[in-house]
Amino acid sequence: MPQTPLQAKHEALGASFTDFGGWTMPLKYGSELEEHRAVRNAVGIFDLSHMGEIDVTGPDAGAYLDYVLISNLSNLKVGKAKYSMIVDDNGGILDDLITYKFSDDHFMVVPNAANTATVWAAFQARTEGFDVEIRNDSEAVALIAVQGPGSLEALTPLLADDPAPLAYYSGAWTTLKADGSDVEVFVARTGYTGEDGFELFCVNEDAEKVWDAVIDAGIPCGLASRDSLRLEASMPLYGHELTAEITPVEAGMGRAFAKKEADFVGKQALTGREPSVVIAGLTSEERRAAREGAEIFLADDNGSEQRIGTVTSGQPSPTLGHPVALAHIDPLHAEPGTKVEVDIRGKRYAYTITETPFYSRKDK
Repeated sequence: MPQTPLQAKHEALGASFTDFGGWTMPLKYGSELEEHRAVRNAVGIFDLSHMGEIDVTGPDAGAYLDYVLISNLSNLKVGKAKYSMIVDDNGGILDDLITYKFSDDHFMVVPNAANTATVWAAFQARTEGFDVEIRNDSEAVALIAVQGPGSLEALTPLLADDPAPLAYYSGAWTTLKADGSDVEVFVARTGYTGEDGFELFCVNEDAEKVWDAVIDAGIPCGLASRDSLRLEASMPLYGHELTAEITPVEAGMGRAFAKKEADFVGKQALTGREPSVVIAGLTSEERRAAREGAEIFLADDNGSEQRIGTVTSGQPSPTLGHPVALAHIDPLHAEPGTKVEVDIRGKRYAYTITETPFYSRKDK
């Protein structure tokens, strides 16, 4: 099983590990609750080097990505990033990913670790007719995230260029002062925690230098806290909220291609489609958290009930102090405020369908 270039650092910090996306990844270093709170209140540092990186260059780079993904990428401004999805011919979601535009003929696409091979195969299969070169850099590039309200203050003295002017979903190349030398990094104001934060891309050879340079600014955080943070922020996770069995329409991403004139893979299947489910939020005053796979029921006026959905992610919210969950729910019964019951190990618990995100940072 592959390891990131920071494996030795994690071992030295006493991390416990888990298999994630086929990679050996740190689950936590001590208390996942403390790691979660560090990101909400100060700074947390994540190793995300398992994520994929696909380099796209050439005169047709923008047009090619317009065809490969559901969104318009050719009109993206240089230095900006866009969240999008890649689908199959039937519109099923193969992955959700972020694309960064370095120049008019140079982009970097970041797929999820577990889906990198699938995305790379789809990219290769869709090059015909485009003057473009693609390269899979996933095993050569490391990614370290600095997340939390103190992230800007932590990074500013380390970077040659002030990161403050970077808007959300923007990025720039710069150098980072590390171990007495300057290391080239691409710094993006993106993240998966619901907080302000930055993600630093560098070559594997420089990963330890970058990690050492930023680690004293916060505490190391593993995948356990990353999952609770993203759930509070209602950010979908592939394999849970997003799968090949649903389309971007069900995922609430229909706006990405609603006005798109360019052809793209899956366009015919998605055009005019009505959602079979929606991704909705659930909260409860009960103490028992609804977990993935729990069924959701709605009682009618006659005292009978119907199954209206299934929980896709759920756990107690460390920040809010009560259980939260995301679920696939019948669109006819997904109105916020709707009272439902969730079957948790054979016992029913009262939940309410609610607006998402569950948590938004104060300065947003």
